[in-house]
Amino acid sequence: MPFLDLNCDLGESFGAYTIGCDAQVIPYITSANIACGYHAGDPTVMHRSVALCRQYGVQVGAHPGLPDLVGFGRRRMQIAPAEAADCVAYQIGALRAFCEEEGVPLHHVKPHGALYNMAAKDRALADAICRAVKTAAPGAILLALSGSEMVEAARAIGLPVACEVFADRGYQPDGTLVPRGQPGAMIEEEDAAIARVVRMAKEGKVTARDGSEVTLQADSVCVHGDGPKALAFVEKLRAALPAEGITLRAF
Repeated sequence: MPFLDLNCDLGESFGAYTIGCDAQVIPYITSANIACGYHAGDPTVMHRSVALCRQYGVQVGAHPGLPDLVGFGRRRMQIAPAEAADCVAYQIGALRAFCEEEGVPLHHVKPHGALYNMAAKDRALADAICRAVKTAAPGAILLALSGSEMVEAARAIGLPVACEVFADRGYQPDGTLVPRGQPGAMIEEEDAAIARVVRMAKEGKVTARDGSEVTLQADSVCVHGDGPKALAFVEKLRAALPAEGITLRAF
């Protein structure tokens, strides 16, 4: 029987601005990736998010991004690997403080947005991020795109790594995600997205936007928490996956 983690990017509200419906989504997931203040989130939101995860037994992960609050961390940035590593370590340290206050471990680290996608192809950047994770979050697992350079970089230094797939994102033939704004980037139809997740979990395959087949490893599936249908979608996934013989548990 296949096992699958259900993760969601959360803690993205900031000051007076509310993004997502975290309190409603958290009970349905098994792990959460909490924004650390660079691309989204603030200290109060971070603390509240960790506390909610503790309440519902959800594993806490740091979700460090590029220093681009206006662009939500989704704009590519020219950044040296060493600087990126410092940004990652800084954000991990901030979230670890709230984990310690709430008495929960920092379970994993998942880079966010453009940083995640850049490191999927750039080995030097991936190496720097992995070193930062291993140093700043001892014992934590890296959550990275299946088949990416980050997975290989983590394995090269003995950093525990879990492979992530996406329920609501389109894939390119090389296994990377279709960039946002391009045709096929987002999977809007919920039943189609669920069917893709089931196939990724059971067969380790997904159909790319050109019709080719991509082989991948599915340890965890991501649902984005900032979408208008996030709660309804995660509810459907939570019901559909066990019905297909897939056990949901944190990686």
